[in-house]
Amino acid sequence: MNGLGLVAMSTLLAVPAGAALLLVIVTNYQRGARLNVGAALLTLLAAAVLLQARPEGNLYLRVDDFNIYLILLNNLVSFTTSLFSASYIAHELETGRLTPAYLRFYHATYQALLFAMNLALLANNIGLLWVAIELATLVTVLMVGLYRTPAALEAAWKYFILGSLGIALALFGTILVYLAAQPVIGQGLPAMAWDRLLAKAAEFEPALLNLAFVFLLLGYGTKAGLVPLHAWLPDAHAEGPTPISAVLSGLLLNVALYAVLRFKMLMSANPAALAPGPLMAGLGLLSLLFAGLMLYRRGDIKRLFAYSSIEHMGIITFAFGMGGPLANFAGLLHMTMHSLTKSAIFFAVGHISQVKGTQRISTIRGLTVTHPALGWGLVLGVVAIAGMPPFGVFMSEFLVVSSTFARYPLLAVPLVLGLLLAFGTLLWRLNGMAFGHPDGGPAAPIKASLWPMRIHLALVLIAGIWLPEPLVAWFHHVAILLG
Repeated sequence: MNGLGLVAMSTLLAVPAGAALLLVIVTNYQRGARLNVGAALLTLLAAAVLLQARPEGNLYLRVDDFNIYLILLNNLVSFTTSLFSASYIAHELETGRLTPAYLRFYHATYQALLFAMNLALLANNIGLLWVAIELATLVTVLMVGLYRTPAALEAAWKYFILGSLGIALALFGTILVYLAAQPVIGQGLPAMAWDRLLAKAAEFEPALLNLAFVFLLLGYGTKAGLVPLHAWLPDAHAEGPTPISAVLSGLLLNVALYAVLRFKMLMSANPAALAPGPLMAGLGLLSLLFAGLMLYRRGDIKRLFAYSSIEHMGIITFAFGMGGPLANFAGLLHMTMHSLTKSAIFFAVGHISQVKGTQRISTIRGLTVTHPALGWGLVLGVVAIAGMPPFGVFMSEFLVVSSTFARYPLLAVPLVLGLLLAFGTLLWRLNGMAFGHPDGGPAAPIKASLWPMRIHLALVLIAGIWLPEPLVAWFHHVAILLG
């Protein structure tokens, strides 16, 4: 079984890396799309194998209880997004919004992004983790600027500047962690390995750990879309291709927060170090309230859901900042539900912008009349992400709120206020888009499969009613590990 697990772990890295190199020379879009979907399917199967066959870790890579389900989630959403991407980008080619010259490296960069995210989740080395997230940043910059319009290039440039600032802060924090570990573990790679750092964290110099965590929280928090270094996220969503929005909200934000949580575990293992919870809870609450207010002023449908992503990353960060088995359980569940739900919403939004020819909310009307399957899919997605039962997001938000009321009732007031702000805005915007009077123009046909959206919404609905026992056991176990 260990040999099978080693093959599966190698496949998670080798397939997307090899596919990226191969797709660079594939100029035919249809052929590239099929190769992209096939490579994503292989990595999903490899991730599923790791559930049963876990390899032994080394100084560079490791599969453990924390990252195993995140790896599966990462590759599941990557696969369904590749299916959505195939038809979405084909439509952009037909309409002339994209040209073959601009698309030459699209599938290659998609696989490179998948490689970088898998590497970050598998990394047992804090330096390798930093390199993987830096690679993901650079690749995403190229994808955001794909349309080559002035607005798209500006969004890519803004993402590059703010992403580089964040990653520089994270690098400084990583160096400080290494300096704290070096006197205890010794020089070299062992002082950068997660498992060894965690085992010896209680002996590290707390002052260095405190300073390191501040830089790491701000650095990787930038990549997670947390306020105040969030400004790149709405522009990247609005100007980049919609498949990238699905991957950004559904996966890359999770990977950045995963890095923060790894370092939070180190802090919690050192009794003399600063408690990381209040910093995370404060930053999460600020992000939630800010995004809830900003949702009211959005006129672009992709920007609207970009701020929704900031809101939900704030909820997740707040939950992990609160800590404890119940809040951590809620945070893990919310990470999963948000990834599935928000990517489903962006699948719907991508098709909507194509059939309506616009991203302006004011001109999108009557979707349930003109495009019933698409309109009702958006309705279900928004109802789910707004936190209404019986969807899984309701369960996770209910656990966050109940845990906060039980332990810190005063914090529950701004938490519920932020949730209500976002809830009201999303349902208000949804009403016009889905049920408003449709425009007088002919309804453009949907030239794409809606199955990726349907699969995600079905999973979120099932999770709101019933969670498999192995998944509940994993959430519970990791919630205890997170402290």
